[in-house]
Amino acid sequence: MGYDPAATRKLGSAPLQVTQLGLGCGPLGGFRAQIPEDEAQAIIATAHEAGIRLFDTSPLYGHGKSEVRVGHALRQLPRESFVLSTKVGRWLTPVGPGQPRDGLRPGGLDFRPTYDLSRDGVLRALEQSYCRLGLPSIDILLIHDVDVRSHGSRDAFEQRYREALEGAYPALDELRRAGVIKAVGIGVNEIEPCLRFARDTDLDCVLLAGRYTLLEQQALDELLPLCVEKDIGILVGGPFNSGILARGPGEGATYDYQAAPPAVLERVRGIERVCRRHGVALAAAALQFPLAHPAVSTLIPGAASRAEVLQNTQHLRAGIPADLWSELEHEGLLRPDAPVPA
Repeated sequence: MGYDPAATRKLGSAPLQVTQLGLGCGPLGGFRAQIPEDEAQAIIATAHEAGIRLFDTSPLYGHGKSEVRVGHALRQLPRESFVLSTKVGRWLTPVGPGQPRDGLRPGGLDFRPTYDLSRDGVLRALEQSYCRLGLPSIDILLIHDVDVRSHGSRDAFEQRYREALEGAYPALDELRRAGVIKAVGIGVNEIEPCLRFARDTDLDCVLLAGRYTLLEQQALDELLPLCVEKDIGILVGGPFNSGILARGPGEGATYDYQAAPPAVLERVRGIERVCRRHGVALAAAALQFPLAHPAVSTLIPGAASRAEVLQNTQHLRAGIPADLWSELEHEGLLRPDAPVPA
């Protein structure tokens, strides 16, 4: 019945085992909702108590707030009891008294991010992360947001990609070879950068957000087969496509952090109808589906409360009849070549 959240899988070619369910710590940065400090600490503690052992954060999340919170919680736990992932690509500078806060998102700390994929920029970002986390070791470093969406144009993306190949990746590869970190990867929301990095570098893992879900399976075309071939582990971020696969296609439904368009709403309505016919929560089907693919090592949904953490563990354990997946395929709501949970 379902999946055990605490069961582990190998993370690609890295010498790491990660739990099938991790915790995405983006919400702890406070950009989308204010989470009190005691609740933020309780979210991480609850996840650990539930058997979750992978925690993913970033300097971008809350402009340092997520890393500060994650570090405080994890310092209370034995270091060998968790795997820690963070990202490089941005370093932070404080916003001084009287300086404009233009462009800074509310909810985060008063630090301004500078995107920098040079060797020096990566090492500077890593040093800052060590200080915010207060931990002497980080297991996984991901090159963050090298994609068109993050940089606004194809030309800007191409420039950033060259910078990553010339600066960020060699620096991380050196840290990996020296034993400072255990895994090198990228964290993006688009498939094309994953394909290019997978072909041009020696990645251990890819954090792919929102692009291999119950709603979207384009990654089956090239990316996932390539990851199996090259032993690159997939960390599935955004398994709910920013909310619509968790809460359904009702009023205020979001897809890719914006109002869901009509075509997406209609597709999710169809998926939800099938789930209801089989007595299965939409969120349970959404969480379990990606884990059936052999390239996928773990899921890292975010959580804004202790209740959401526990709900995710329950959804992952839930029994789902095989007929549900067959019906989704028959209705044209799931690709016929998509592996499904046994």
